[in-house]
Amino acid sequence: MSDVRVRTNDEEARDPPDAESRRIVELPGKAAPSGRRYGGALLGGGMLLLLVGGLGIGGWRHYQAAREVAAVAEQVRTAIPEVRVAAVRPSGDLMKVTLPATTTAFEAANIFARTSGYIEKRYVDIGDRVKKGDLLAEITAPELDQQIAQAQATLAQNQAALQQAQASRELADVTNARDSNLVKQGWLTAQQGDNDRLTLRAQQAAVGVAQSNITAQEAQIRVLQQEKAYQRVVAPFDGVITQRNVDNGSLVQAGSTFMFTLMHSNVIRTQVFVPQDEAFGVAPGVDADIRVPEIPGRTFPGKVTRIASALQPGSRTLLTEIDVPNPDGALSPGIYCTVELSIPRKTPSVTVSSDALVFDQNGLHVAVVRNGIVHLQHVSIARDFGTTVEVREGLQPGDQVVLNPSVNLAEGSKVTIRKVEVS
Repeated sequence: MSDVRVRTNDEEARDPPDAESRRIVELPGKAAPSGRRYGGALLGGGMLLLLVGGLGIGGWRHYQAAREVAAVAEQVRTAIPEVRVAAVRPSGDLMKVTLPATTTAFEAANIFARTSGYIEKRYVDIGDRVKKGDLLAEITAPELDQQIAQAQATLAQNQAALQQAQASRELADVTNARDSNLVKQGWLTAQQGDNDRLTLRAQQAAVGVAQSNITAQEAQIRVLQQEKAYQRVVAPFDGVITQRNVDNGSLVQAGSTFMFTLMHSNVIRTQVFVPQDEAFGVAPGVDADIRVPEIPGRTFPGKVTRIASALQPGSRTLLTEIDVPNPDGALSPGIYCTVELSIPRKTPSVTVSSDALVFDQNGLHVAVVRNGIVHLQHVSIARDFGTTVEVREGLQPGDQVVLNPSVNLAEGSKVTIRKVEVS
């Protein structure tokens, strides 16, 4: 295999042309060694430039990000937050209070037997409506008739005794008048005159006793006749029979046997206990609306008729009664209902949204905005209505309170406000 040598251009110039014994072949595509060194330098320089450029771009971006972060931090530090506020409204002249209550009959009477005997006939039962004077039952008592007959006979005896005493008194009067003249003339002794005078006085007293016996006996007869009248049990007023405890043939005792319960239901008396913080202002004439859960969509209007002028010490509540007309009998005694009272307000107060309240370690307060500055104001709640509360102390009508204040909202913070309406 012959040697093949690659010659450069410089070597070709130095060698003589006749040196053809050596065949020199140039291979295409092969660069000279100095060309390779030059290309490597260019490549290294490019890589260095790329590295330097990348580092420069990265440093510039880092610088820009740092500036943006600092700008945002400065903006946050100096920014004035925007808050939603609502105006504090004065409470109305009337305070609406809804309380549980119980209905009772306007009049109710437990009817007892006033005479002893047996029920001969019962005319009414539970649920019957009666008018005043209607017959409820009849009691039979044969022995009472005998007592009346005996009393009348005794009265007749007393009347006869009176007549006898009156006759004796007249005789004693005549005798004393006649003998007194004889005593003066000396025909009779003074002792005889004294006997006649004292006998007259005794007969006069006997007449008085007889008259008193007659009066007492007549009173006894009236008592027995009244007991006989009580054999007819009648209704004392218009109403409905709500309880019946006797039947035909039942034995009743005067003053102890409970026969019927009668209630007047044309007017219903509603009893409600008003708490102390709402009792001031309750007076006769205050409007009230009664609602029954089982009668939806209907309101029974009424007015406060009477109050107990003193609170119950145990519950600190005021017993209040409301008379409600009930001509159609829709209301019944003894049912549960609710009463809405329209009580005139005695102490001023304001209403604020519940979203404005903040309760933390400093107590209950709201954030009030005045001239763009936040002031934390302690408040005292009178009543809670859910979405709104009634504040007794700490706020004035027209104050702007922050709704849903953030936790970092502090005293003296500057804010911009955006008003919202609170229903």
